[in-house]
Amino acid sequence: MGPIIIVLIILVVLVFIALIKTIQVIPQASAAIVERFGRYTRTLNAGLNIVVPFIDTIRNRIDLREQVVPFPPQPVITQDNLVVNIDTVIYYQVTDARAATYEVASYIQAIEQLTVTTLRNIIGGMDLERTLTSREEINAALRGVLDEATGKWGIRVNRVELKAIEPPTSIQDSMEKQMRADRDKRAAILQAEGVRQSEILRAEGEKQSQILRAEGEAKAAALRAEGEAQAIRTVFESIHAGDPDQKLLSYQYLQMLPKIAEGDANKLWIVPSEIGDALKGLSGAFGNLGPMGGAPTPAPGAGLPSQDRREKPSID
Repeated sequence: MGPIIIVLIILVVLVFIALIKTIQVIPQASAAIVERFGRYTRTLNAGLNIVVPFIDTIRNRIDLREQVVPFPPQPVITQDNLVVNIDTVIYYQVTDARAATYEVASYIQAIEQLTVTTLRNIIGGMDLERTLTSREEINAALRGVLDEATGKWGIRVNRVELKAIEPPTSIQDSMEKQMRADRDKRAAILQAEGVRQSEILRAEGEKQSQILRAEGEAKAAALRAEGEAQAIRTVFESIHAGDPDQKLLSYQYLQMLPKIAEGDANKLWIVPSEIGDALKGLSGAFGNLGPMGGAPTPAPGAGLPSQDRREKPSID
């Protein structure tokens, strides 16, 4: 009984192992390459798959999802003989598991080397300034070359990104100085533009202020002249209404003479010819006044009662 039990146990274990090798579960977005006696037989897709145990073997399991592979910095020489270090990132996806397994030994290493050689060819035809400002152009050129070369490997390159472009340290210092000079120049230009705008606005303000001040002074002068004309008109009408005589007019004229003589610029007087008549009338008026402005002095014998000089007849 003992040897029979041992044999049964061995048979059960062998059947269990055979069942395990017969049933193959492939995860979603994955594929498996099946070989029979070392020759490709079929590709197992996601789900439950049945294989012949101990005859069919799983050669490779491949992830069909999009993969991201960063590559280390690579020294590249530009057209103007400057060495720059460029980091690249490749986004790829396996579209044919059989080709990715049998067409290339290691598609990751093949993609890396192809990226380096293509990048050197592209950057070798550009100078440093164009290299720093043409990331999209370099990405598109890399993607085109890689996608065409990796198509027969069952690989599709979706995107290629330049993660960093590092020029030499001396070039970086020169670029920083140039950028600092450009910033200082722009700052000086903006400051000068601000000062110019400020001066223009200040000049416009002063111009408007002077215009408004001149308009105000003109209006004030017009109103003042209109008021003086109205005053002169009123005085003239009052004088004519009062019917003054020649003596009053002469006296008023003499009172205005000191006002006419006021000011340092009055070096020459123009005396009208009528002033002689006015002075005559005024002298006649003052001649009839007594001393200290009193009544006129009567002539000798004036105002006294007349004496009868006739002699009385004598009575003898």
